[in-house]
Amino acid sequence: MFSQELWLENERKCAVVRKSKPGRKRQELLAIAFGVKVGLKGGFLWSPLKLFACSQISSLVRRAALTHNDNHFNYEKTHNFKVHTFRGPHWCEYCANFMWGLIAQGVRCSDCGLNVHKQCSKHVPNDCQPDLKRIKKVYCCDLTTLVKAHNTQRPMVVDICIREIEARGLKSEGIYRVSGFTEHIEDVKMAFDRDGEKADISANIYPDINIITGALKLYFRDLPIPVITYDTYSKFIEAAKISNADERLEAVHEVLMLLPPAHYETLRYLMIHLKKVTMNEKDNLMNAENLGIVFGPTLMRPPEDSTLTTLHDMRYQKLIVQILIENEDVLF
Repeated sequence: MFSQELWLENERKCAVVRKSKPGRKRQELLAIAFGVKVGLKGGFLWSPLKLFACSQISSLVRRAALTHNDNHFNYEKTHNFKVHTFRGPHWCEYCANFMWGLIAQGVRCSDCGLNVHKQCSKHVPNDCQPDLKRIKKVYCCDLTTLVKAHNTQRPMVVDICIREIEARGLKSEGIYRVSGFTEHIEDVKMAFDRDGEKADISANIYPDINIITGALKLYFRDLPIPVITYDTYSKFIEAAKISNADERLEAVHEVLMLLPPAHYETLRYLMIHLKKVTMNEKDNLMNAENLGIVFGPTLMRPPEDSTLTTLHDMRYQKLIVQILIENEDVLF
């Protein structure tokens, strides 16, 4: 990690790089990040070295955003406005003007309760802070909405399930591949929806660890927007199609930076966990490729609901997750 003084020094150097020739800008920035010099005729940075330098810079920026305030995670979130009929007089909370009419006078954010004119909703900043009273369930809830409502880095389901799995399930044969009983998995889901972070998923209640892994996979499948979002799906698929391994790895890293912060952090935490699973492959018989087969369709889905597209993309979905697991220390 860079010290603050070194980071400020690099910032000053980057200002010089930005004024250099376009063809050398990226190369010189990476050279500064790694503390090496590029010759007058230009230099060449080995692709994995270049990717590592990029990842260090990106990780610094991400970490700075995530640790800016230990007690509050400033993830940006758009308001979920819906047309609303207000009873009695109401004023717009954006422009402070009266909301005229008898029905459908304006819109209300279903997550935080903000009331504004329909026209004003287009100008409201993405500063929604969901109210826990309005979040009626944990499963099927938007990922960013859930973490902002609970003021956590990641969904509590992910944290609690992974802690339980790592405590007693890393050496379980076929972990994540073997399914638990559907009824018991639904019980875990209802426990989280009902009790939130107080849900008890200990071995005393659910001795079969496959029930917990099944509940975790179900959480990811039930997300309205997948961990790997619809907006980035096609870019990840295109990256997976690149034949050169180094170029493919760099392309995957670039697309990762497009994920919303809460999605990025959740994916990072999950990949660290799955890497630990692969480190126990002799016992659980699960390597990165096997986990890619399991989690590919779980973490990423095509924007269009097409069976043909899903079948066609399955091998690329598997490959993306496999790459993320095998290279989590470089990519995140």
